[in-house]
Amino acid sequence: MKKYLAECVGTMFLVLLACGSAVLAGPSIGGLGIGLCFGLVLVCLVYTIGNISGCHVNPAVSFAFWLSGRMGFKEFAGYVVAQLFGAAIGAGILFWFVNMVPGFNFGGETGASQLAANVLQPGATPGMALLAEGMLTFFFVFVVLGATDARKGFGKFAGIGIGLALGLVNIVGIPVDNCSVNPARSFGPALWTVDAWSPFWIMVVGPLVGALLAALCWRIISGRSDSNSIEG
Repeated sequence: MKKYLAECVGTMFLVLLACGSAVLAGPSIGGLGIGLCFGLVLVCLVYTIGNISGCHVNPAVSFAFWLSGRMGFKEFAGYVVAQLFGAAIGAGILFWFVNMVPGFNFGGETGASQLAANVLQPGATPGMALLAEGMLTFFFVFVVLGATDARKGFGKFAGIGIGLALGLVNIVGIPVDNCSVNPARSFGPALWTVDAWSPFWIMVVGPLVGALLAALCWRIISGRSDSNSIEG
């Protein structure tokens, strides 16, 4: 139960703080700053709940861990439910905060009303977004699997590598679709943003396919399929 609560709270803060950086300070810090915020939030969370739940805070990461034999299906399903619930709470708090003072100039990257939801940016196509989500998630989850491998991982420095990876993919992916690589991160803001549901399937299919590729690639490179992650 502690693991599920940790995943719920962790995902809540990921959405609240990282998406909040785009909504509240987007024009000031730009895509680079927003990407760094995503990475920094994850670094903090890894060192806070990493020894409790492994700090997945992302269904795509949990999916890859299940495929790699690091967790059972029941635990995987519990993680996903907790992550989605946490994302909904985080986005709900952000929505309330943004609308608490009518007329205040928040102005995120896609407008205050969208809560930095994952929507296609001007000129981007669904195919382009799907490819970006798949490949960026591939890279991110690949780093997570390698960094947390008990035999080949980074040990106490895993959180730094994972956070840098998330920051990097966000910097690259924000101009396309605000960058998801995390179905829960997309789900939370979409609950409060009507026009975010149309491209939502991209934010699910792309990351899951990317996670699948990462799990297969890491299995081949590492030569093992049952690595233990750094978890408590």
